[in-house]
Amino acid sequence: MKKIFLFLILILSAATLFAQVKEQAVTKSSVIFHIKNLGFTVDGTLAGFKGEVKFDPINLAASTITASVDVNTIDTDNGTRNDHLKSDSYFDAAKYPGITMKSVSLKHNSGNRYTGTFSLTIKDKTNTINMPFTYIETGSSAEFKGNFQIKRSDYGVGESSMVMSNDVKVDISVTTAK
Repeated sequence: MKKIFLFLILILSAATLFAQVKEQAVTKSSVIFHIKNLGFTVDGTLAGFKGEVKFDPINLAASTITASVDVNTIDTDNGTRNDHLKSDSYFDAAKYPGITMKSVSLKHNSGNRYTGTFSLTIKDKTNTINMPFTYIETGSSAEFKGNFQIKRSDYGVGESSMVMSNDVKVDISVTTAK
């Protein structure tokens, strides 16, 4: 009986070891947002991307994606606006310097299309979002491209603004080494 028990533990341990997904190093990234302000679309970027990507299209249950960007890197091509967005009226970058996303679940749709459910945290407020994305492997790299839309008021960003849209569109592109 002990031998059978030990054999089962050995098999389960080996299965767990092989089920783990290897981390992919992020080699390139971009985070671009779009929002209407006074009727005009303002585009901006966030840099300082840090991510931990463990993605296996065959083993989505063991796959995870965690990412963050540095609020202090916000760039709308207007220094005054950038400083205003970093202020406590908007992102409060001094108190909340990062925006984070953590995968909750990943689902294959068809072909190279997936949907990720993520916890998105901005200014210590966390909400669940769904982000459709593509995953394309090319040679020794892989590219993730996705987008989502949020309401800035759900995160307490620019609450008093009457001229800025509440809807923010975000495009994310990440290239990893396989």
